[in-house]
Amino acid sequence: MSILNFNKLIDHTNLKANATYEEIERLCHEAIEYGFFSVCVNPAYIRTAKKILLKFPVKVCTVVGFPLGQTFSEQKVYEAKTSIKMGADEIDMVINIPELINGCACVIDEIRQVKKVCGEKILKVIVETALLNEEQIRKATLACIDGGADFIKTSTGFSTRGASLNDIKIMQQASQNKILIKASGGISTARELIEFVKVGADRIGTSRSVKLMQELKTMDLAK
Repeated sequence: MSILNFNKLIDHTNLKANATYEEIERLCHEAIEYGFFSVCVNPAYIRTAKKILLKFPVKVCTVVGFPLGQTFSEQKVYEAKTSIKMGADEIDMVINIPELINGCACVIDEIRQVKKVCGEKILKVIVETALLNEEQIRKATLACIDGGADFIKTSTGFSTRGASLNDIKIMQQASQNKILIKASGGISTARELIEFVKVGADRIGTSRSVKLMQELKTMDLAK
């Protein structure tokens, strides 16, 4: 892959609690300019993003149960269903972390319920790897596969750390290519981006997308 094609792996993200309309508008126009795969925004901005991106191939991604995941499964189903009606193409849902750690089968059931309302839309399940040990990351990966998720995603960006290369390696080994992987949180340089893709990340979530593309362009020109 040419380093300039990494744009197609990026979910250009602004999930700040105080994100303004102007910031979301800029996010969308940057996604158009750089050809990012999607913009990832809070549900309140789905319609705004969809309106701007309607004639462009950039997808609209939103979040469900965000950022803690500790709400009712029925609520997550409602959020996902409503978000899709409003124009979301992809759903990033936070799983119930304590239930995951405790090994509750309800985690798999919750994923299945949300995936059912997503239908052909993409469902990514956020497992917050900062709060899990290696064995729990393996179990989380298998739960996401069993639940029918399209992606497992490392982080919300609101916990103690974001993605690590080791997280991706564990997910890759556990999944045996049965699920796609999204690395999110803390990816701040182009070299880090490249390393995450090398070890198995299929999608990258970042708010630093423009900076990363500018760095990649500089690296490409320096060849």
